[in-house]
Amino acid sequence: MSNISLKRFIAAFIARNREFLRDRTAVSWNIVMPVLIVMGFAFAFTTDSSDLFKVGLYEGKVQSKPQLQHFLDTDHIQFIEISDLQTAITKVERHQLDMLLDLKRSRYWINQTSSEGYILERMLGNDGGALKKQTVSGDAIRYVDWLAPGVFGMNIMFASLFGVGYSIVRYRKNGVLKRLRATPLTALEFLTAQVVSRLWLILLVTTLVYAGTNYIVGFRMYGSYLDLFLVLVAGTMCLISLGLIIAARMSSEEAANGILNLITIPMMILSGVWFSLEGSSTLAQKFALLLPLTHFNDAARAIMLDGATLVDVSGNLFTLIGMTLVCMAAAAYMFRWE
Repeated sequence: MSNISLKRFIAAFIARNREFLRDRTAVSWNIVMPVLIVMGFAFAFTTDSSDLFKVGLYEGKVQSKPQLQHFLDTDHIQFIEISDLQTAITKVERHQLDMLLDLKRSRYWINQTSSEGYILERMLGNDGGALKKQTVSGDAIRYVDWLAPGVFGMNIMFASLFGVGYSIVRYRKNGVLKRLRATPLTALEFLTAQVVSRLWLILLVTTLVYAGTNYIVGFRMYGSYLDLFLVLVAGTMCLISLGLIIAARMSSEEAANGILNLITIPMMILSGVWFSLEGSSTLAQKFALLLPLTHFNDAARAIMLDGATLVDVSGNLFTLIGMTLVCMAAAAYMFRWE
């Protein structure tokens, strides 16, 4: 095997960049689509008021007191099992939970600025006499604030999987890879150029889209922009490497399109793009942890909405990095020019 040549890598890198930038439709779609989605939901849900109450239960219903059973049996209230008390209190501050009950220690939390919390406290009535009231305060997290990381993650997913996987399959079908094989360019140089080219383009487009929509909408940001950018890099690398596996051997664009859709559709549904999986089945939540987009969305939302640091989201980061290494190794092993 010949040594890696920086000159050959740069040549392949520049060629891929030019190919993408000349495709004005693809460039426009990567920029316009997330902007339209974010702005659309910002307009549609800014004044949304739901009649569904969300109440967190710390320690679960096992510790339920008999005098609270009437409240716990109330219809139209969603009771959610909570394992992390401090995270749940933060959600009450952000209006993501309307009330939090700690049944074991006989106390409850409401946000003193939340109308939903006020109503729930009135519904609790005399049944809550045995509970000690705790109050917190904080501004509500708009749906668009919660939605934004998922939309950006979805856009990254499509740009990574289809941008790398689909294009390499097209190269193979059109005979481009066969001709490249006759050049001194090695498979490692070619794949690395594809990854780096797609990576910087996605980072640039996502940064510009975020800055533009943030200027108009004004997203909540409690964490570090540097931490958010590093999560963006890790998530993009993971999704690009996943796309390389699809492109490693396939020569049929139709088959590649089917497999890519088979991968992207579950991630759009189960990775928390449009809605939270809190309160869903345990099986669905466990399956979602196998999807890289889930870890990107969770880490990005934790940084933006909860002020989390890289240490706090280290589990998501290590998972993304591990998936990247596995996918890259598998793609390099499986790759064929023809």
